[in-house]
Amino acid sequence: MNNVTQLIFETLTAFLNIYWVLIIVRVLLSWFQGQEWAYSIMSFLSPITDPYLNIFRSFIPPLGGIDFSAILAILLLQFLSNAFGTFAASLALNSGFYYGILGF
Repeated sequence: MNNVTQLIFETLTAFLNIYWVLIIVRVLLSWFQGQEWAYSIMSFLSPITDPYLNIFRSFIPPLGGIDFSAILAILLLQFLSNAFGTFAASLALNSGFYYGILGF
């Protein structure tokens, strides 16, 4: 059971890291909204990232046209990813078994 729990936390960590990258790309592309190539990528990323970002936009409004809610969203993702990764690594050390999915 311990190995299954470790695998679950490693998978969650990987998912959060991938989602973090998608949000970073989304934020960077928002600076190039007038470009056709950026719009096509943003139209793909927006339905994936905006539901999460909208949670933070509801209580952190844009200030001077800059959306600071993404910073808080990214920080929370990093915190959760680190917490899950640390927990998975501690399970690996305690059980003596190592899956190695994320290179811990």
